[in-house]
Amino acid sequence: MNAAGFPVLSLITWLPLVGCGVIMTVRGDEATVASNARWIALWTSLIVFAVSLVLWVEWNPHDPGFQFMESLPWLPDYGVGYKMGVDGISVLFVLLSTLLTPICILASWESITRYVREYMIAFLILETMMVGMFCALDFVVFYIFFEGVLIPMFLIIGVWGGPRRVYSAFKFFLFTLAGSVLMLLALLAMWQYAHTTDIPTLMHTHFPAKMQFWLFLAFFASFAVKVPMWPVHTWLPDAHVEAPTAGSVILAGVLLKMGAYGFLRFSVPMLPQASAQLAPLVFTLSVVAVVYAALVALAQEDMKKLVAYSSIAHMGVVTIGIFTFDVQGIQGALFLMLSHGIISAALFLVVGVIYDRLHTREIARYGGLAARMPFYAFLFMVFVMASVGLPGTSGFVGEFLITIGALHVNFWLALLGSLGLILGPMYTLYLYRRVIFGRLTKPDLRGLLDLKPREIAIFAPLALLAIWMGVYPSSFTRFWEATVTQMVAQHQQAMAAPPLLPPKVQLAEATSR
Repeated sequence: MNAAGFPVLSLITWLPLVGCGVIMTVRGDEATVASNARWIALWTSLIVFAVSLVLWVEWNPHDPGFQFMESLPWLPDYGVGYKMGVDGISVLFVLLSTLLTPICILASWESITRYVREYMIAFLILETMMVGMFCALDFVVFYIFFEGVLIPMFLIIGVWGGPRRVYSAFKFFLFTLAGSVLMLLALLAMWQYAHTTDIPTLMHTHFPAKMQFWLFLAFFASFAVKVPMWPVHTWLPDAHVEAPTAGSVILAGVLLKMGAYGFLRFSVPMLPQASAQLAPLVFTLSVVAVVYAALVALAQEDMKKLVAYSSIAHMGVVTIGIFTFDVQGIQGALFLMLSHGIISAALFLVVGVIYDRLHTREIARYGGLAARMPFYAFLFMVFVMASVGLPGTSGFVGEFLITIGALHVNFWLALLGSLGLILGPMYTLYLYRRVIFGRLTKPDLRGLLDLKPREIAIFAPLALLAIWMGVYPSSFTRFWEATVTQMVAQHQQAMAAPPLLPPKVQLAEATSR
């Protein structure tokens, strides 16, 4: 628990479900129910965000371990308990989840007109699952939240999505579920070996090298789909295109971080030898993702698909940083994850603004919007510059640190991984030029109005964060600096130690002596 003496993590995790309960009690005609559901969901999410700021205020940057710890017995005979806590790796992603949820609700204020109550309930349940996943310190609890995210997101895409929403929802669900089954098998194997599912304990458990290899592959199957890494990325463009705008915001802003978070929480600290052994595979797939996704993005005519492929390219750079096992590389990966969560969410919201006005995402249908929507054009430019990594914006810091970390591993890895810095501006500026600049020739564009106060309220915190992170990055890196330094030191120590033999072999050797 925190210094104030109350279980802040549990409060942040479960409070959205209280809002769901209140929404379900609303009675009246359809318009009254919809209006009340919107306001209850908004106020609930804002209160959750306000409570989550306790983590920012009371965080101890010098403690590399878990803070705000909570623990209750659940299945003590099996070594399973309800245990919550956050460290430098997870704390800012809790804040990112609680920030994006009210933004998504505001973004859906006018665009979602059917089943509004059910939509708001789905988003509040999704917030509970996201926050719970980042806070869980028991593997079983983590797995429940990790898989629980699929249900509300499946409904958000499948019920409120576009014309091919059912196909995209099932593709998203089946891809992610298939990988997670292997993670469940890995969880059972680790429990059988260590007789506990406590994550801090498992992080200090030394698994045999051969067991690490197979555990890593099982985790990789689950986390690679979530990132998503090439070639298991194909569900993402379909899901983004068919999802409502707010669904794409959460999908890109938070859900894609679940895979990279899994690598940092489980693969690297628990399976150091296998992580080092299979790092070249990860580097290869990541470089392919950076180049392939960028080239495919250049060929897109749908704005959402272009932003979706840019997410694949950025997350490829993130996985390079994670598997450098270098302080700068991992810090850069965390910074880029956080930056991408803000910038990609903003870009999908930018697309949603003009989609709500003209109901089309074709790039060719636009042009010259700067003449009619100057403030929109300015904010769009801020997010585009942050996406391409312009110095002074959030995107630059993460990519710079990852490049330094990659140089410590291999010059060619740094060079190939940096291709995103060249290809990224090509497709992003291509999108901006065609939508914003040029002559305003299409008659239906002449009637477009600039951003409404509600839309300004949505974009303002995201634009502020994009600049703040670029100008004053140490205010964010201080959260994970101690944790990352300790993780890298433990990884180096594990690699220097002799390989661990299976328990039966250890027993046989001890008997022979």
